[in-house]
Amino acid sequence: MTHPRSDLISALRDDLTAAGFTVSALTGLWGPEAEAALHRNQRVPARRALAQLRRTLGRSTAVATLAELFVLGLPVSPAQLSEALPTLGIRGAAELRLVWSVDDHDESVRPAADLRPYSFIDQRGVGSWWIVSDLGELALGHAVGENHVLGVGGASLTLSGLMMQRPVTTALDLGTGCGIQAMHAARHADRVIATDISERALEIASLNAELNGFDNIEFRLGSLFEPVADETFDQIVSNPPFVITPRAEGVPSYEYRDGGMVGDALVQHVMRHAGEYLAPGGIAQFLGNWEYTAAEAGLDRVGSWLEGLDLDAWVIERDVQHIDEYAETWIRDGGTTAGSVEFDRLYGAWLNDFEHRGVERVGFGYVTLRRSSVEQETAPLRRLEQLHGALGSGGSGLGAHLMDCLDGYDWQTGRSDAELASSTLVVAPDVTVERHYWPGDDDPTAMLLRQGGGFGRSIPIDTALAALVGACDGELTVGAICSALAQILDADEHALTSELLRSVRGLLDDAFVTPAGEL
Repeated sequence: MTHPRSDLISALRDDLTAAGFTVSALTGLWGPEAEAALHRNQRVPARRALAQLRRTLGRSTAVATLAELFVLGLPVSPAQLSEALPTLGIRGAAELRLVWSVDDHDESVRPAADLRPYSFIDQRGVGSWWIVSDLGELALGHAVGENHVLGVGGASLTLSGLMMQRPVTTALDLGTGCGIQAMHAARHADRVIATDISERALEIASLNAELNGFDNIEFRLGSLFEPVADETFDQIVSNPPFVITPRAEGVPSYEYRDGGMVGDALVQHVMRHAGEYLAPGGIAQFLGNWEYTAAEAGLDRVGSWLEGLDLDAWVIERDVQHIDEYAETWIRDGGTTAGSVEFDRLYGAWLNDFEHRGVERVGFGYVTLRRSSVEQETAPLRRLEQLHGALGSGGSGLGAHLMDCLDGYDWQTGRSDAELASSTLVVAPDVTVERHYWPGDDDPTAMLLRQGGGFGRSIPIDTALAALVGACDGELTVGAICSALAQILDADEHALTSELLRSVRGLLDDAFVTPAGEL
């Protein structure tokens, strides 16, 4: 989809490229400590660093001007901006709604939008873009408006890292916001549909897509699945407005995070209906919150939403917050200062809502749904688990690991014990064995199989399973290894093989081991 001001966007792209407006350039301008302060919403260290740079050079530079204006949200002189954007110019920047219009008597230019570089590593390699969004409370000096269009936040980074990136024909980004997930999907999808209830969000997302060279994204206005009725997709991604907000008078409802439904009903709605828009073999991935009550745990509640759905489902809860902490988090997120009269008023409204509905805690996590590409003879996958610890190390995100786990599950569930025993496996390259000894003992008292990437899982293993994993080199079959171990351990071969095959299936599900040369 071509933006109506493609000429101006092309000029902006040329100017940003010429200025070297990149993530590494900004860090070089003000240093890692000031960069960390910006992530805490504090700009004074970065501002001081830019002032020192001007004193040292006797002038500003193009990248410093752009950083001061669009990242720090501070005014710059017309002469500085004209130098930084020589092709686009101030008038062109105003037409794109990046700055407020100026006349000949104005001594400064003020930002009308946030514009900053964004870099990432995904399964397709290194990438870098520029992202336009609305100004945050740091630049505004007050809380953001209810129609605020958010830039790249923590949830955006989480979802883009989770995204599975196998080539697909069609993808849907549900609630696109600034368009970040649509652009990530457009790297591996032939065609992307991006929807949002906010016209302003679609304007910004369209600008971002054009600015970063994407021509395979179509933007549609509407709520949830309404703009794509009767269509199906190979992939659906969504960072939906899942925040649980009191539906009470005087409580702001931000379009980027509040879905307008009571409690966690929006997440339930997306989960219940996503399958209707998945093509055979299609996968949906989204983030969500779910409530805990005295009578029902969060994942039990999520499990009830899955009843009757002919979809594979994998739900991973990553965190749980007490309602006090949850309320504080999202009131601060809207820019309301802690300790103020307004903060206390909103805090009371949040706690009243939770108390009225019997909510004690709120869970956060990842949801993956999949429609089978063939007629299933077995019940669909139901995997709901809590993984609250630190993640493993993995520069390209969790998406590849999730694919490996689903591939392993599909492979092992499609094989009998006899077929599994005749197969050869290899250990994933990030897997290690950890042994613990009492001082002076030759034999370990405990052993753990540890995953370096993915979710950083560690599972206790015994001598037989440790030996089997160690022998999985792609040459010996699982059955041959089990037979040899039975002799070495003086164990019943049938019983030991049955026990180890059960364990191997679990290792395949979690991508500790993979079939040799078959996936």
